[in-house]
This record gives sequence, C-alpha cells and structure tokens, in this order.
Amino acid sequence: MRVKNWILIASACATLAVAHTQARAVEAAAVPASKQTTAGRYLDAREAYALKQKLGAKAFFVDVRTRYEVSYVGMPTVADANIAYVEHPDDAPWDDKAGRFKLEVNSDFGPDLARRMAAKGLGKGDVVIVMCRSGDRSARAATLLTQLGYSNVFSVVDGFEGDIATSGPKQGQRVVNGWKNADLPWSYKLDKERMTMPKL
Repeated sequence: MRVKNWILIASACATLAVAHTQARAVEAAAVPASKQTTAGRYLDAREAYALKQKLGAKAFFVDVRTRYEVSYVGMPTVADANIAYVEHPDDAPWDDKAGRFKLEVNSDFGPDLARRMAAKGLGKGDVVIVMCRSGDRSARAATLLTQLGYSNVFSVVDGFEGDIATSGPKQGQRVVNGWKNADLPWSYKLDKERMTMPKL
C-alpha cells in the first residue's frame, strides 16, 4: 500500500513539474539585447497564446506590426487589435542603414491603446501582450508602455514570423520559431474593428 501511494505521489509531482515548466515564461537572461525591455517580462509565441487563452478578456493582446505587414502576412486571430508602433509614412525615404524604407514612430500608439483597453474595461494594471514580427519592435513598444505606467506588459520574443535561420537549406528565412511556425491560429482575413490607421 505504501509503495502504491509513493508511486502516486511521485507521478503527481512529475506532472506538476511538467506543468510548471510549460507555463514558465522566457528567462530574461536568454533574451538578446535588441529584444530586451525595461520591465523584463517575456513570452514566446506559444506562451503568449496560452496566457491569452487563460485570461481571455482580462488580457489585451496587441499586434504592433505595420498595417502592410498584417495585410499581406496575416494576423493572430486572438489579437485584440493591430496598433502599429511604427509605420511607413507615405513619402518614406530609403534608410541605408536598415536597408528598407524609413519607419516613423506612430505618435498615436499610446493613446490608441489606452482607448481600446478602456473600451474593454481594462487599465494600466492589466496584462498587455505585445507582438511584432520577431521581437525587436515589440520590445520597444513594451518599454514605451512601461514608461506610460503600464505595469504588466509582456513582449513576445519570437514574434509573428520568428527569427531568421542562420544555417541549413532555409538560411535567411524566418523559420526558426514564432507564431506562424508554431502553428498557432492566424488568418489573412482581417477584422476592420481591430485595425488602426495610424496618425503620423
């Protein structure tokens, strides 16, 4: 009888250990400098999805990619809104350093997020999940939100498309991790009510 009880206890402990590991957020020490935030709270795409599923309307999930990115690459179906942190102005010059057209910070990012969260009965103490393409812009947006007084902001470190493979047959492609590569729910079909037209 004691052996049977011991086996049951050991099995329960092992199950709890696995559950704890699965629920644990990304360790801050493992996050590259370009993806670090002031608050130091990070999730990978799977963890972000699990947290949103768990909290539902008690968490606000914002996709901060440009409207062109979500239009042509798709968007998570569980995101509450697309509010671009940066956008391409209509007359965007070429950025030689970045190798693309210049991006400008969306001055309405903070106010728009506050409006949308208030409409859902959420405030600065509620969970905010921030995601971009690969974790760099979401880190900058999360840091801005912390500066604006939000106290529970998480950045998705692998973003929607993930990191770039540095070797192998898919070298240079975003196939390492991220929302799409984790087969999490997303769609090309966008909901107008969740979209924002930034004011630059």
